[in-house]
Amino acid sequence: MRICLGRMILVGIMALTVAVLGKTDSLVWGMAMRPPVVGMPAPGFSLPDLDGRPQSLSQYRGKIVLLNFWATWCKPCTTEMPAMQACYDKLRDEGFVVLAIDELEDDHKVREHIRAHGHTFPVLLDQDNRVANQYGVFGLPVSVFVDETGLIQEYVKGGLLTEQTIRETVHRIKHRADRRSAALR
Repeated sequence: MRICLGRMILVGIMALTVAVLGKTDSLVWGMAMRPPVVGMPAPGFSLPDLDGRPQSLSQYRGKIVLLNFWATWCKPCTTEMPAMQACYDKLRDEGFVVLAIDELEDDHKVREHIRAHGHTFPVLLDQDNRVANQYGVFGLPVSVFVDETGLIQEYVKGGLLTEQTIRETVHRIKHRADRRSAALR
């Protein structure tokens, strides 16, 4: 009886969702997967930027990438963005890039927020939450540092990124890469 009631509730929720949204093809029915493990390859993805152009993680191979999962309504997210912008400005010529991945929001709202705050790093739209689920994002903000070879080096859930934290993490990742290079010679 208990299993039957659970199924009826689930079917009812699904039916209500379809009735409200009118479609099922763009819904994400699962919760986030487990976060990727440090040292493992970062899951690949392609998402549109604010101009509608597709951006993929693989196009940034050879750079240290900060993937930052955020939303305009998330106060901690918007609080750490100035530090990300400052580091992007200072370190992008040294092979550092920020990819701010907005979750589930309308592109007009995101574009207005970015324009109002003067951010110039790439902003990607994860409107079906697919990439956030790949990266185990459950709660915001989440930041993932990916090294030049595409391996995850840091996974930061919650907690505010500061300029110092970002610089130290980038330095640590570069130092690891330098040591690997020296070991191969």
